[in-house]
Amino acid sequence: MTETVFLNSAEVDGLATPAEFVDAVREAYRQRGEGAPAEPRTKLTNAEPPGFFTAYAAVLPETGAMGGYMYSAGFGAEDAWFMTPLFDAESGEPLALVDGASMNPYKTGAAGAVAADELARADATSAAIIGSGPQAKGQLRALATVRDLETVWVYSPTKEHRESFAGEMDRRLDASVAAVASAAAAIEDADVVVTATNADEPVFDGDALEPGTHVTAMGQYNPEKRELDDATIERATYVPDLRERAFQDAGSFLHALDAGVVDEDHIHAELGEVVAGEAPGREDAEEITVFDSGGTGIETVAGAYLLYEKAREEDLGTTIDVSPGSEALTGE
Repeated sequence: MTETVFLNSAEVDGLATPAEFVDAVREAYRQRGEGAPAEPRTKLTNAEPPGFFTAYAAVLPETGAMGGYMYSAGFGAEDAWFMTPLFDAESGEPLALVDGASMNPYKTGAAGAVAADELARADATSAAIIGSGPQAKGQLRALATVRDLETVWVYSPTKEHRESFAGEMDRRLDASVAAVASAAAAIEDADVVVTATNADEPVFDGDALEPGTHVTAMGQYNPEKRELDDATIERATYVPDLRERAFQDAGSFLHALDAGVVDEDHIHAELGEVVAGEAPGREDAEEITVFDSGGTGIETVAGAYLLYEKAREEDLGTTIDVSPGSEALTGE
């Protein structure tokens, strides 16, 4: 038997700061850039009841952890459950099972912030957030740890949602955060644009982006959906979280590829390659950059291990016993 810790969402909620998530995820992407294994998601869909089941994984040798996400969404309950199994990367033994619901916006937001730190202008002080859900909050809070934001404009289609988001974030951050009535108004003069939506079609006009803008798109991982239009992809230095994922479910890139406005060589580098110094990040002040974030085991393992270590320090969690194969697969 091996003692493993189960950490529920309430135990890990607020256990780490956005800045700590960013540091852990930056280190994880450096390891990926130096060859750490990671695979894009496997997504299994179900017609009736409608839903999908997703899994993805990564090994972070220097962190000493491996694992990933397994989650379901939809089906009869019309909800989502996020589970993160975490293993020791040296012994292979299970370390923890983490309820990933409260972690989700922060580990994903941290990936966006790491990309912004590499790809946004160093003097960026303004941001546009398109979307007003938990993921948008995670993105903005993480972004605020890598850039000194002064002004943030928020747009989502429902007026009360964008105003509520703006009010909460204005109180929480040093920046001035305000709701605006359109995506076009949000991106005007924004140094960083973040899309965190479930939209089927592009949420802003790429021709309206100012030179020097950085865009993080994290709302979709579906080849049939896209948050960014062809103009945005064509104009940008394009960096996905995983190169393989870009050809699998990065709808914005795949649409631009099908339209013939870019080719396969348009992928500048994976984020990990940029973080590790294997490829350059931003190279001039006028460059438009895009980080396409569909979710990987890289930030998931990094975030879960951060929470696991903090939980151990505070003696949190419930111990469960897991049998190794040498004991359980005896047939007796």
